[in-house]
Amino acid sequence: MTTATAPATVAPALRRLYFVRFGFALIWAVLLFLTASSIGPVSAILLVIYPLFDVAAAIVDVRSSRGSRSAPGLYVNIAISVIAAVGLVFAVTSGIPAVLRVWGVWAVVAGLVQLIVALWRRKLGGQWAMIASGTISTFAGISFLLQAAAPHASMGNLAGYALLGGVFFLVSALRLNPDGQ
Repeated sequence: MTTATAPATVAPALRRLYFVRFGFALIWAVLLFLTASSIGPVSAILLVIYPLFDVAAAIVDVRSSRGSRSAPGLYVNIAISVIAAVGLVFAVTSGIPAVLRVWGVWAVVAGLVQLIVALWRRKLGGQWAMIASGTISTFAGISFLLQAAAPHASMGNLAGYALLGGVFFLVSALRLNPDGQ
């Protein structure tokens, strides 16, 4: 039998995790923006690292949320982020359109999962930003899929996407109720 994790212990752990996710997204977005014109060694590594960081963050989140309703969604997020990282390893060798296709599918699915997890956590406070982020991620993913067909596809929008996601994590961290009520 599993017991639900007390919200009072989940909120502070989420706050720390959300601050780390913001910092990572900020640094990652700047580095990708600087290298987004083509796929080189640095941009290729950045592209694969992003979903792997998402996996690590979800694992930390699962550990702090053990037994909560959000854990199954986090496990789904881990699986799709691992698949995205593997897909990106191959996509970076095929060009920017392939990267945008993989990233687009990942953004759609991960956005829907994020939306569901945030709805489950709304009593913790600060989840409206995660709800908005999940929704925007879903639409951004569709946009990336459409951009992949453009004659001059660019990875620059991926940097903006990550930065916006990081801002949503920052807002959520600042808005989380410290006592979980």
